[in-house]
Amino acid sequence: MAINKYMMKALKTVSNVYANVDIKANYKTIRRLKRRVVQSRIKLYQTWDYNIESDGCKIPVRMYSPEDERIDDADRKNYPIIVFFHGGGWVTGDLERYERTCLTTARLTGHIVVAVDYRLAPENPFPAALIDCYRVFRRVCKWHKLIGCPHKITLMGDSAGANLAAALSLYLRDKGERPADRQILIYPAVYNNHTETSPFPSIIENGKDYILASRHVCDYMDMYCPDEQDRLSPYVAPLLAEDFSGQPETLIITADCCPLRDEGEEFGRRLKAAGNTVVVRRVKNTLHGYFMLSTRFVAVRKSYSIINHFLRGGIRTNERFGQADVV
Repeated sequence: MAINKYMMKALKTVSNVYANVDIKANYKTIRRLKRRVVQSRIKLYQTWDYNIESDGCKIPVRMYSPEDERIDDADRKNYPIIVFFHGGGWVTGDLERYERTCLTTARLTGHIVVAVDYRLAPENPFPAALIDCYRVFRRVCKWHKLIGCPHKITLMGDSAGANLAAALSLYLRDKGERPADRQILIYPAVYNNHTETSPFPSIIENGKDYILASRHVCDYMDMYCPDEQDRLSPYVAPLLAEDFSGQPETLIITADCCPLRDEGEEFGRRLKAAGNTVVVRRVKNTLHGYFMLSTRFVAVRKSYSIINHFLRGGIRTNERFGQADVV
């Protein structure tokens, strides 16, 4: 559905209210509020909960079955795997908040989804979240090999989670370790400047009236990476990488009215220029965060159609160099 003048007025009203929220002072309250709006669990599905050690901490991991019935250990090798990193600006978000998204992803893609409840900032600033994601990915690779699974491993995340997926792919390449086979980045945050001096027009065009304000992105970055020098690292801002080669097959989905739209699409251009297989799709009339909505929304169904086409090998790189196809 198009964003008509009435919807635009409503968006501006909500955005103006939200713009006055001091995220740095109220992030704990925001966490609690987001947890309260999580819908009750649908009972007809299976999950497995684990804890994985990372820097002396236990990182909760939840695995979602694509089937209604329980999948035995011996049968899990019949399913490909998605390792999912949630969004929330590295500050909010958890397994409960992303329950529906992970369940939907498992069901609609036919993959086992491994969701990672990495440590949050500001209590645990960079690189804690990245290290947690790395530890979980290594464990998944070990388990993948142990059970003899012939299928590919895909990294997936939205917003800050997409940042962690992209950063992890660069990190694995730089360490000379096994990379993921594919990565799916949903409106990724991949740059370190979201002020008015950003080189990306969408920061200005979409940075005030579409719920997520560019000011809030700056606040999240301040809490996630308070060290200015660290913000020059490609593991914080993947667009700052000097070398974009050797990356997984990549699908980038951006939202039309998202402040992060242009940096995500530029990341796709950089990956493609380095010889990687990249598909970039922009979903029109969508806001940052839309992917967490119900599949009753056309944009969400359209996104899963794009994802499944990608996962099933129907890769067609954009005909125009690095240009996002608007769908």
